[in-house]
Amino acid sequence: MAAQFTEVDRLTETLRESLETAVIHHQEDISRQDVLSRIESVIQTMVVSVSKGEAPVLRVMNRSTWENARFQKSVGFVLKEDASHTTLRCDCPITAPRFALFLKVFSVIYKLVQSDSYATKRDIYYNDPQLFGSQRTLDVIVDCISCMLKVPRRSLHVLATSKGFISGDLCYLEEDGTKVDCNSSSRAAPVSSNVKGIRNIVSSAKFILIVEKDATFQRLLDDDFCTRLSPCIIITGKGVPDVNSRLMVRKLWDALHIPVFALVDADPYGIEIMCNYKYGSLSMSFEAHSLTVPSVLWLGLLPSDIQRYKVPEEAIIPFSQADEKKINSLRMRSCITCQPAWEKEVETMQRLKQKAEIQSLASIAPHFLTRVYLPNKLRYGGWI
Repeated sequence: MAAQFTEVDRLTETLRESLETAVIHHQEDISRQDVLSRIESVIQTMVVSVSKGEAPVLRVMNRSTWENARFQKSVGFVLKEDASHTTLRCDCPITAPRFALFLKVFSVIYKLVQSDSYATKRDIYYNDPQLFGSQRTLDVIVDCISCMLKVPRRSLHVLATSKGFISGDLCYLEEDGTKVDCNSSSRAAPVSSNVKGIRNIVSSAKFILIVEKDATFQRLLDDDFCTRLSPCIIITGKGVPDVNSRLMVRKLWDALHIPVFALVDADPYGIEIMCNYKYGSLSMSFEAHSLTVPSVLWLGLLPSDIQRYKVPEEAIIPFSQADEKKINSLRMRSCITCQPAWEKEVETMQRLKQKAEIQSLASIAPHFLTRVYLPNKLRYGGWI
């Protein structure tokens, strides 16, 4: 087995040697008292404005434009210090309702932190669904407050329900002492809603495999990929990853110092999802240091693999207008242009104007993915 995965073992040694001298910057966890003090500072500023006869305002960083983020290859997309702001005024008919919602969420967070208790975003929303109007509205406000206070969202004591799943050679303890064993070959464990609290991680995995889609993840489970091929860990965020799935990949990378590979569709959206794990997203750029894993490697499905493995024509999908727009956007991003091998694959996809899902490999043979494609990639170093 050791000889079978020589390239993975070599990569592991290189990674560990580099980590011995590298300084990994984390966004430090903030104490409860510090969070309370920062909230009090925001409220005090508003009180002072009122005492002067001025309308209180909130300055919210604009997290929706690439102009406010800078690319740092060792970290990913980081929010600029001088990022533009949106001003919410309590005396403006347009912004007053949103201003009031921010104050409501500030109040909820303050009580949670003060009492050292936790709540999910879903719990907060359903306490007053008519007030927030939609779960999305609350989610955005919580992230904006996290950015405004410059603290990780987990330090606000607001948790998000996880949508991801994880399986493989991995055991750990949740914060409450619950033991989680991910070794079951038939079913996966949900990603924790409190990744920060995970401790006592035990694993002999050779690598971590990020899987874009749940369907492919289930196929790997059905074929006993984690035990039959090599000890490993597989995780899926079921499409665009939630924060907890990204936190989990980062936590495991920090703890185990093993290679992290990505298995995504050979289409513009699969590439973007992979970039979210590796370099982060625009909306969460203020927390990039604790969410990104810059060492993620693209294992497949590479656009060049479509021709290399002779994927049948009926399994290949022509580009849509949305695909054209997305790939044009990707080609302009620093996270692609800084990596010649990735840029070449994106150029190949754009030139051929075609895409393929991971499931298209099943059209070659039913078990081609797990018994031919992935073993060969791992054996001969077929990643970029």
